[in-house]
Amino acid sequence: MTYDSLEQFLQTGQDHLAKGPVALIFAEDDVELASTLRHHLSLGFQSVIAFMPHSFKLPADLTERCQRVTMERANGQPMREAVNAITKAAPDIWLYYCFNAEYLFYPFCETRGIGEMLAFHSEERRDAMLTYVIDLYAADLWQTPNAVSLDTAQLDRSGYYALARPDAENHDQPKERQLDFFGGLRWRFEEHIPSNRRKIDRISIFRSQPGLILNEDFTFNDQEYNTYACPWHNNLTAAVCSFRAAKALKSNPGSTFDIQQFSWHNSVRFEWHSRQLLDLGLMEPGQWF
Repeated sequence: MTYDSLEQFLQTGQDHLAKGPVALIFAEDDVELASTLRHHLSLGFQSVIAFMPHSFKLPADLTERCQRVTMERANGQPMREAVNAITKAAPDIWLYYCFNAEYLFYPFCETRGIGEMLAFHSEERRDAMLTYVIDLYAADLWQTPNAVSLDTAQLDRSGYYALARPDAENHDQPKERQLDFFGGLRWRFEEHIPSNRRKIDRISIFRSQPGLILNEDFTFNDQEYNTYACPWHNNLTAAVCSFRAAKALKSNPGSTFDIQQFSWHNSVRFEWHSRQLLDLGLMEPGQWF
């Protein structure tokens, strides 16, 4: 079904928010939009909602399986406003958000549905899950100028690190169980990335509750939501494998001519399997056996 605006969706589409988990997919352009929607449908989300301009087309099968909300600018402030409005309108359900050409992976996702994983996570008394945005890029930019290729996708196998997250309200002391994570293309080409956009951590999966607000840096106003683990043991984390940085670096006139290739000696072919991400330490299974 198609809704002409976010306001119409919130008024007449509440049935799609009655039960989670719900995936909110924001289309910044039409690159790999269909594959993004299909990937998240395959994970078992109760609803997959696409926020996209009216001019974008979807295949017939996705038109039947996904809800479509018209949004001319599905990035930045409009995206956050949509997430916050849905969080307010649908309390106490699990929500996930991402952009097109981004693909969620969690430990053992090939055999376990997203609902199973979040049921386990809830039993661990967790209301949010840290995800790492792992940059994907085409193996050869001469053959794939927009840097997006599912068949030749690569990622960095090393070069990731974390720094303590200072608390401005407590004399810049490190925040408890919170870190800022870096790596991937945002690290290797940081001269082209604004400093406030270099982090690769994102709280992409969370349980909605009254008063919860998504911030510009993909954290929440509830500090416990921004932690990577509970106080007593490590918890699950997930990965959002994303062509978004590669697309931006190759479409921005200020960086595209400075970048001939993204591949380097630490590039490996992306296998589209959670085992590879676990082996590389790019997500954590916690107690999820």
